[in-house]
Amino acid sequence: MLFGKLFYGLRGAGIKVSPTEWMALVEALADGHVEPSLDALYAVGRALLVKHEAHFDAWDQVFAATFGDGEMPVALTEELLAWLEQPLERPGLSPEELAELERLSLDELRKRFLERLAEQKERHDGGNRWVGTGGTSPFGNAGNNPAGIRVGGSGGGRQAVQVAQARRYRDYRNDRVLDTRQLAVALRKLRRLARKDGDPELDIDQTIDKTGKNAGELELAFVPPRENQARVLLAMDVGGSMTPYTRLVETLFSAASGLNHWKKLESLFFHNCVYSRLFTSMDSGDNIPTADLLKDRPPETFLLLVGDASMAPSELISAHGAIDWFERSETPGLVWLHRLRTHFTRSVWLNPMEPQHWRGYTVDVIARLFPMFPLTLEGLGQAIDHLVRKTAPPPPPALDPRLLRD
Repeated sequence: MLFGKLFYGLRGAGIKVSPTEWMALVEALADGHVEPSLDALYAVGRALLVKHEAHFDAWDQVFAATFGDGEMPVALTEELLAWLEQPLERPGLSPEELAELERLSLDELRKRFLERLAEQKERHDGGNRWVGTGGTSPFGNAGNNPAGIRVGGSGGGRQAVQVAQARRYRDYRNDRVLDTRQLAVALRKLRRLARKDGDPELDIDQTIDKTGKNAGELELAFVPPRENQARVLLAMDVGGSMTPYTRLVETLFSAASGLNHWKKLESLFFHNCVYSRLFTSMDSGDNIPTADLLKDRPPETFLLLVGDASMAPSELISAHGAIDWFERSETPGLVWLHRLRTHFTRSVWLNPMEPQHWRGYTVDVIARLFPMFPLTLEGLGQAIDHLVRKTAPPPPPALDPRLLRD
């Protein structure tokens, strides 16, 4: 009974447990390979049934709901969350009207919430029953109810008694901000291997191929060792609107600096946009002319720009547009960015903001110039896959002079 609850609970939480994987767990239990304890079952079950660390949190919840006093995770559809991203304005109710609204116990509130999730098929605003916005329903956000469950949104009324799916601890999900270890693992995929002189090493693929052609008689194949020849240029926006992301960018910087994984790593800094120079130290003001980077750094260098791409339009498209008075570059920042994108054939822009907040003229312009990815575990993985793919990306389109102004 409990194991059936575990199996269907995992499937319901989005963990695709196959019959083969499930039978492997059952056989391990039947053959006595698992100690008769919940700790052992937890460890072996997770190893056999969970194929990606992004699902560890869901596994924990389902396991706790099956064998402890936890509760099954509530699955909210992307469509429902999209409806709640743009809430209707909260209604203005008098204290008397607010007092007349029904107050539900937490158990009844959760029961009705699950019923509404199963029944609701479209967006609702301003009502008193469905999961929606700007109404008096106890489910949704930006509404007015004395005690409800907030779904999506950022709150503000401070009346919710529970927040659906707001986890109170860090876990291994793809949309979580990275820690140093996760970041280092992701960055290790950024490589360009080449053969070098040294003690030969066994080539498994060639050994299998030669052995097959030799009628199954083992024939070992040795090749020179390979070394990572990748050069990485990491340019990071600091200060201003990037201040809330200081810890995240410092984590990225620390992970990259501690790898010793590439032929060369160069870390530079800028504020809002790249102009005629990039700084090796913002504190001392030491810098490198951007023109020197374009002249001296090989085009195959991996370029990673980190920033929210948010600034005044003049900072991007105007001569002398930099917010820093002492940065008197006659060349607009957009031209410098276009030169970097043209020279470094493999480049990406990592944005610490969540993609739903990528709004504004400068963000749109920069995202058309550089492939832009969120600075999350999944986003960084996609960015690195883009950088190391076998076929080089096409060059950027010619710069439209209408975007620039004096």
